[in-house]
Amino acid sequence: MVETWVIEDGGGAPVAADTVEDVLRERIAQGRFDALLAGSSGRSLVFVTNGVRAMTVLLGEDGDPGEHAADPGAEGTSGGFVLSNGQHDAYPDEDTVPLDEAFRIIGRILRDGSWPSDAPRVVDR
Repeated sequence: MVETWVIEDGGGAPVAADTVEDVLRERIAQGRFDALLAGSSGRSLVFVTNGVRAMTVLLGEDGDPGEHAADPGAEGTSGGFVLSNGQHDAYPDEDTVPLDEAFRIIGRILRDGSWPSDAPRVVDR
């Protein structure tokens, strides 16, 4: 079975791998820097960006700490990650990835159902 994905506050229409980057960029342009994508299998993808870097987390089910994209060796911390509830977060750069890399990872998960083999990640389980 092919997994379908929707953005939780995006009207319920499925989001395809080849359009997810455009959809997320449009949200960013509107000042909406986070998105929760829900998969038909019960998985979730969490995306939050500061416009330069992104925290990208894949969760298996409710309560799963999941796994997140990583940038091993990156130094420093970046702020400006604004959640829809108004919360402002900062993350170590090693726990976020450049925005284009986040789009590549999310597209791959939506297309193939799996994390790209060449994309470092931290398993938080």
